[in-house]
Amino acid sequence: MQTFEPEAIDWPDTAGALRDRVRGVLADHGPLDPVLRANSWTKPDPEFSRRLGEADLLGMTWPREYGGHEASQLERYVVIEELLAAGAPVGAHWIADRQSGPLILRYGDEAMKRRWVPAIARGEAFACIGLSEPSSGSDLASVRTSARREGEGWVLNGQKVWTTGAHVAHFMIALVRTEPGSERQRGLSQFLVPMDTPGISVKPIIDLTGAHEFNEVFFENVGLSPDALLGTEGDGWAQATAELSLERSGPERYLSSMVLLLELIRVAGDDAGPSVRELAGRLAAEAWTLRLMSASVAAKLARGEDASLEATIVKDLGNSYEQAIPELVHRTVAMDLDGPDVLSMVTAYLLQVSPSFSLRGGTREIIRGIIARGLGLR
Repeated sequence: MQTFEPEAIDWPDTAGALRDRVRGVLADHGPLDPVLRANSWTKPDPEFSRRLGEADLLGMTWPREYGGHEASQLERYVVIEELLAAGAPVGAHWIADRQSGPLILRYGDEAMKRRWVPAIARGEAFACIGLSEPSSGSDLASVRTSARREGEGWVLNGQKVWTTGAHVAHFMIALVRTEPGSERQRGLSQFLVPMDTPGISVKPIIDLTGAHEFNEVFFENVGLSPDALLGTEGDGWAQATAELSLERSGPERYLSSMVLLLELIRVAGDDAGPSVRELAGRLAAEAWTLRLMSASVAAKLARGEDASLEATIVKDLGNSYEQAIPELVHRTVAMDLDGPDVLSMVTAYLLQVSPSFSLRGGTREIIRGIIARGLGLR
């Protein structure tokens, strides 16, 4: 049976300079909203994304030929860890930098690469993911949105839901059915769909806090050019699952609630009681373990190794961790969480949004099924 044994990480010599560069961009940006620093990788700020592009902090591992900087996976890890620890508003470019750019580089034709990848690296092109549908739930293989051939191009019809960042995205990578009558994983393909194409409408989904991160996206006779097909027709399922592997192991999978732990430590100070000290120590130890596991995945990717199982394990454990923090803080210091202070506001915010953390990137039930198969248990 395969096991996951985190390795000692040989951090790059450039790590210190990279952290300083990120902190310089953050200092120029100015103060961050103390509440919105939580779960910050869903918070879009296009101007901040452009500043990161100008600082050569996007597309870091990509070829220079396409606007990248040919850095290592661990160098990229250092940058995104620093951004998330600070609670930077990275939501605009996050999906494009994390998975859409690599997917285009792997499967796109030359024209698609030239059009989109350098713009992503400059912080000028943002992406969203077209996977979930209203009637599919976690059963991704049951998608019904379809693309049919018409002349030399395609016509797209259907609906996607829970589409993070569609309202700021310049394009979507959508999984759709291209083989009429096909079922499950067969007959699926991926398309790169510019969001300004006629026939596309985006309807906001407002969450419990009043924030607009999610959307419904409707396609009504959307005409696509022949070169909108990403990769090979019929290979959409394999491509989409490869894409999901890119999003499951990063530090965003355990740092979404980190600002609350840091705020708890700041407020408690040196006079913290035993219960707060115990909680802070426990959460800090778990964060350190998750960091080592997550960075181990980046190290495997840097060596060109398959880390899909390890990435899935990190996602499951990380989601459990970041969901637990607000409830644990609330129970431990509930008597002190009745005012308008930052600790109270961040706790209240995360108690409302954290239940969704285990849904994005695959529900806990789906993820654990993948892990069981990977470990040879089913």
